[in-house]
Amino acid sequence: MKRPFHSLLPLVLSGAAFASGPGNPGEPGVEQGLALKAAKVLTVPVDGPQVVDNGVVLVHDGRIEAVGPAATTAIPKGWETIDLGERWLAPGMIDLHNHVAGGLRDLNDMVYLTNPGLRASTTITPRNSNVQRALGGGVTSVLLIPGSGTNVGGQGVLVKLGHHSYEEVEIRNPGSLKLAQAGNPERFLFGVGRSFMNWNTRNTFRRGVAYAKRWEAHEREGGEGPAVDPQFEVFRPLYTKQTQVSTHTQMYQVVMMTVLMIKQELGIDVYIDHGTFDGWRAAPLAEAAAVPAILGPRNISVPSRRMIDWTGSNPERIQGVAAGYQDMGHTMIGFNTDAPVLPSEELFFQASMGVRYGFRWDELQSVRGVTIVPALAAGIADRVGSLEAGKDADILIIGGDPVDPRSMVEAVLVDGVRVYDAGRDGQRF
Repeated sequence: MKRPFHSLLPLVLSGAAFASGPGNPGEPGVEQGLALKAAKVLTVPVDGPQVVDNGVVLVHDGRIEAVGPAATTAIPKGWETIDLGERWLAPGMIDLHNHVAGGLRDLNDMVYLTNPGLRASTTITPRNSNVQRALGGGVTSVLLIPGSGTNVGGQGVLVKLGHHSYEEVEIRNPGSLKLAQAGNPERFLFGVGRSFMNWNTRNTFRRGVAYAKRWEAHEREGGEGPAVDPQFEVFRPLYTKQTQVSTHTQMYQVVMMTVLMIKQELGIDVYIDHGTFDGWRAAPLAEAAAVPAILGPRNISVPSRRMIDWTGSNPERIQGVAAGYQDMGHTMIGFNTDAPVLPSEELFFQASMGVRYGFRWDELQSVRGVTIVPALAAGIADRVGSLEAGKDADILIIGGDPVDPRSMVEAVLVDGVRVYDAGRDGQRF
């Protein structure tokens, strides 16, 4: 009879990839390679085979060195080898809508209607209790963003979970520029309509793009540079496509405007965040413009009078949001939690709900929707989102399909370090 994985931990605590002791779960161990054998390895690369049966993942110095069938993948001499039996390996999950990786009360974006210079990175609180629970649900990377009370809430930051310091957790800063259209910003001060919000957003973005172009001309031609303006500095990496706009957008009209204004008119990379109600009707436009849809936490649209009056949508049935995008031809579909609206550790359940309400998962679309799709949307797929050689060793050890509620996350590695195991930490959650 196979023992639970966590009962093996005392035998491997000295291994390179695992922490050096249960009291210091983020502290790196000695420099030694680790080989993890499992019944199934969900690799989920952008293209190609998505699964390796009876596979092995080689980890060294925080990165994945190789992935392949155990029968044909050589394990270097002297490496720690752990046979996980019938368990699966999967990439760490990525949540692109998160408000709990920092101090919940430390960020007020509702001063001006557009605040592009505000930075969520100043609130980061590594290893807070919300982060630890997220690890227990298999989430290893998040985008911490300002709220949605204004049209431009400020700059998000992409971070890893499980480490101790800001320097260790940062993936990219800025991680995005947060844009919000309709809904919450309509209540700003005495109330603003959608036409004004579109005008005001376009005005802010055009000024930001003009600022970025002046800096581009200076770097190309030399001479005296423009005056640095912290409010518009974020538009320099936006203009050069080093970061993206993450857009709190919902219902057809504003999802459409996200694509038309931000991507097509201004040429800035953007992804849909929420995309609920009848936002799926804009899926063909978003697909043609290569705008990913990161959906949630509301997974269904229902024919209620309040929603019909507000959105103009009448689905005439319980409509699965992800299924709506998929049925309209959209292929880059992911999921988010908007934590603490829903807990970060329930990210997998957002994909589960998508499947429950019609989202097809015959090609692992549900797993891809919490791994490689958000990694691509956020421009960090070179580091995370799949189990491939050269990428960060963010790995879930799990009892089965990661988006099946019956599967249990037994352990989590982030950058090759064991930051969670159910036997040691599970009782806390």
